[in-house]
Amino acid sequence: MEDVKLMKGNEAMAEAAIRAGADAYFGYPITPQSEVIEYLMMEKPENRTGMQVLQAESEVAAINMVYGAAACGKRVMTSSSSPGISLKLEGISYMAGSELPCLIANVMRGGPGLGTIQPGQADYFQAVKGGGHGDYRLIVLAPSTVQEMADFVDLGFELAFKYRNPVMILSDGAIGQMMEKVFLPDQKERLTDKEVINKYGSWATTGKPESRERNIITSLNLKSEVQENHNFHLQKKYKSIEENEIRYEAIQCDDAEYIMVAFGTSARICQKVIQLGRDKGLKLGLLRPITLWPFPKQIINKLADTSKGFLSVEMNAGQMIEDVQLAVNGKAPVSHYGRMGGMIPSPSDVLVAVEKELKKIG
Repeated sequence: MEDVKLMKGNEAMAEAAIRAGADAYFGYPITPQSEVIEYLMMEKPENRTGMQVLQAESEVAAINMVYGAAACGKRVMTSSSSPGISLKLEGISYMAGSELPCLIANVMRGGPGLGTIQPGQADYFQAVKGGGHGDYRLIVLAPSTVQEMADFVDLGFELAFKYRNPVMILSDGAIGQMMEKVFLPDQKERLTDKEVINKYGSWATTGKPESRERNIITSLNLKSEVQENHNFHLQKKYKSIEENEIRYEAIQCDDAEYIMVAFGTSARICQKVIQLGRDKGLKLGLLRPITLWPFPKQIINKLADTSKGFLSVEMNAGQMIEDVQLAVNGKAPVSHYGRMGGMIPSPSDVLVAVEKELKKIG
């Protein structure tokens, strides 16, 4: 039966992993996402579902444990925060190259370097442009509520296995730490090896029956022509993802004359900006990308036909704005408003920025 609880975003994500039928979690503590592994350790899901939870000796060890479990066709997850994700990038690239499904959560903090433990959104480039080496993509989901922190776990696993591709939940320290009411789904059963094969195919290393050749999981191809053909295959898959998996929320965009584009905590703030602006007679709207990759460029391009301009609101120096500009394709002016280093913008500050841009446009 569906449960209703008051939980932190990190805790909701951890509980959702158990209920999604995850087989394993491998991670390492780092603020502001340590509650994920702490909750799992205290909850002891091995007694509930058989899910295994292990604190690795490092982030590098954790992502390579994920690689091994994913190669066996298991629903496996890891989480970290910005510097920890940086350490995992080599393994993430290996998994993308090997076409292994997994779920990775990044509860972002301010950077660069060790930076601060306060919320940030400066890992956008890292998440949506690859981050690690090589031509690869992650499917990137951006929650803006505690409810979505929970909901995107099961969705993330489904997308990961559907496309045999790593999926990232790109959250931030504010959403990870805040407490909200969350509706938790019913418990799913963990899949057996046979059920995994029946549902997703027989690519995993679950033992070799006589009916097929060996399954070899690797991202290493020493022959250039073989590696190029593999890259062609990956690019074809990424195109299919772009055609079928774009998700977004358009808030009061139907009559909007000026549109903000924001994700995560910034999107929550912009919803208040809409209210403040409309109270002053400004027809503001918000386009919230839910998938940061694939990016909802078509809807933004369409909105550019009727909008005076766009403001990309981010907790960074200006990263998503590049994708907004590409989507708008010169139809309207695009500006950026951001705070950095763990600072969270206020609705009134964003409204001032909107009014400033509207004055420029005239």
